[in-house]
Amino acid sequence: MSRQSLQRAYALWAPIYDSAVRSFSAPLRQSSLSHIPQGPCRVLVDGIGTGLDIPYLPAHCEAIGIDLTHSMLRRARRSSPHFSLVQADAEALPFPDGCFDVIVMHLILAVVPHAGLALAEASRVLQPGGRILVLDKFLRPGERAFWRRLLAPLSGPVATHTDLVFEDLLTQRPELHRCSDTPAAVGGWFRLIVLEKSDTM
Repeated sequence: MSRQSLQRAYALWAPIYDSAVRSFSAPLRQSSLSHIPQGPCRVLVDGIGTGLDIPYLPAHCEAIGIDLTHSMLRRARRSSPHFSLVQADAEALPFPDGCFDVIVMHLILAVVPHAGLALAEASRVLQPGGRILVLDKFLRPGERAFWRRLLAPLSGPVATHTDLVFEDLLTQRPELHRCSDTPAAVGGWFRLIVLEKSDTM
């Protein structure tokens, strides 16, 4: 899926996204964000959508959210008018290296055209010792998942990938260490993952 196709798809999704996703994802988001360290920290919500993560971000954080789609950001701004929002591409983040303590990637890696590039960009802007908090749907290595793989060519054009293997992404990023990986929903298809960036390479 191209960036233009993704923007069009999520412009259509925006009016119904909250009602479709909020109740399912709320406890998962809250659990994921509990891994944000105590004390002052700078957080990037990478693919903030309509802002469903905002209520669960700790007050001690300085947070900024990015999304590719203007219609999603407009809805996020309506619900949280003082939250910092930037229209930007997760595959080409407009931030310098190592400027965030935490990157939140909720339901974004299975959406972007190139998940490996989005994870690489998140790692680039994360400082050493920082964390990436992932919530998404992934297949396990070698998992047959016949129906999910069969649906992949059909689901891609409507802005989600059903056959993404997280371990394939992680092997491309030796600087990222998996601290935890917890099955979250749909028989473990959705997972809560905490990554940490090495202090040295």
